[in-house]
Amino acid sequence: MRGFEALKSISRLLGNHPLSHHLTPQSTHIIRPVQLIFSRGVVSKLFVGGLSFYTTEKVLSEAFSEFGQVIEAKIITDRVSERSKGFGFVTFASEDEAEKAFKEMNGKVLNGRVIFVDYSKGRARFDDVGPPIARGPR
Repeated sequence: MRGFEALKSISRLLGNHPLSHHLTPQSTHIIRPVQLIFSRGVVSKLFVGGLSFYTTEKVLSEAFSEFGQVIEAKIITDRVSERSKGFGFVTFASEDEAEKAFKEMNGKVLNGRVIFVDYSKGRARFDDVGPPIARGPR
């Protein structure tokens, strides 16, 4: 029943969004609520740095879930070695929850490492600053 309660709260956030009528317990396999939230831009994403290489996405999600509904916890890994790069992102359902987590978790210890938390800046767009400069061998 907890999942359906989450759907109802997401439905309240969406209001009259054109896709909000798809939110029923039977239709969650068709359109994921996460997609609907991202399409409206309601979520708030935090950058988490200084993570232990042994921190998993589950541990990250559990550590931040006490401050609100965690939509996604993602640890960035190296493409080749698949080892953690020591940072990740936590996405919350609301800005208030993210702000509370930011204030409480910044500078705290997680898996034996002091982590630092900041608001995610988003990806740099090439059309704003031009294409990246190739820095190969000289």
